[in-house]
Amino acid sequence: MDMKTKSEDVKSKQVSRRSFLTKGATGVVAGGAAASGLFAAPAVHAQPAPLVLKMQTSWPSSDIWMTFAQQYVDRVEAMSGGRLKIDLLPAGAVVAAFQVLDGVNDGVIDIAHSVPVYWYGKNKAASLFGTGPVFGGSATTMLSWFYAGGGEEFYRELTQDIMGLDVVGRLGFPMPAQPFGWFKKQVNSVADIDGLKYRTVGLAADLLQSMGMSVAQLPGGEIVPAMERGVIDAFEFNNPSSDMRFGAQDVAKNYYLSSYHQASESFEFLFNKSLLEDMEADLKAILLHAVEAASTSNTALAMDNYSSDLQKLQSEGVEVHRTSKDILAAQLGAWDKLIPSLEEDPFMKKVLDSQRAWVERVTYYELMNSPDYQLAYEHYFPGKLKL
Repeated sequence: MDMKTKSEDVKSKQVSRRSFLTKGATGVVAGGAAASGLFAAPAVHAQPAPLVLKMQTSWPSSDIWMTFAQQYVDRVEAMSGGRLKIDLLPAGAVVAAFQVLDGVNDGVIDIAHSVPVYWYGKNKAASLFGTGPVFGGSATTMLSWFYAGGGEEFYRELTQDIMGLDVVGRLGFPMPAQPFGWFKKQVNSVADIDGLKYRTVGLAADLLQSMGMSVAQLPGGEIVPAMERGVIDAFEFNNPSSDMRFGAQDVAKNYYLSSYHQASESFEFLFNKSLLEDMEADLKAILLHAVEAASTSNTALAMDNYSSDLQKLQSEGVEVHRTSKDILAAQLGAWDKLIPSLEEDPFMKKVLDSQRAWVERVTYYELMNSPDYQLAYEHYFPGKLKL
């Protein structure tokens, strides 16, 4: 299919959707009026068929994140009163996990559920929206920056003005900091990780390569096969539940929690911009604001499952460690060396300046205001933490 034909096909789909949304209900009313004029029968208000949207994730069907995406779908369908239906698909159903941005831009899929770092290969600035340098802010801090600190406009500038994409993006669900990951042997110093073949994505690849690791960027569904073939020696993905479901515990037994390589990520929801512009205002609002609604339900689901699945992993012989201060300090030092090279790009410089200013003010409040939760935990559950 040539580009002109593809473009015309996408526009045709969008026009037909618009016609459905703006004329479908009118057609029913008009038909009813005509009938009543002929037969004087009571008016019957038929419910128009729902608009069906295609949404693909970047996750395999077994991943708990498919359930997270389903929570978004459930809220959209409920809030729209059945006027919207979403066909939720796993990675690979239409496009590959790393290609959902292209899929949405081209109109092949209408919505994607992913993370910005998965299109890092198109523009490194993608990593600044969830997996950039850690100045001390949590994922909640940085999600707040996106909505209240100017991040949303920076994201729009990057995707629409700089990259010329026909997409609209929103972020939701501030993720717990990602573990350093899974290793066949214990790693307690920087020397222990030197030379290891390690899976990660985005700027974390640059960061950990500078610390002596050899990095491969792979989607989640390819991690375990790569470990089995010896392509990688160690890896991180995201959380105990996702990791357990794709069999991380079958290929490694040392699980290291706590890391600065990806400590402030959120989900990315991508929408075809032309499609949104053609929709009725209330349906467009539902699609966008349901991201915020799902963020709360995702957090509850994560806290319940991540914690219980960590216990399951331990009961199956996985040794859970906290990443050493030696490695954590080295990660911060590596960020210090990486940031100046990122700031050579004017767009990345202004985004990083904005994030630094936000974290300096907001995290100061957060840290000064927060009680010592560790102290309280150890008071009531003495001896459990091994930090």
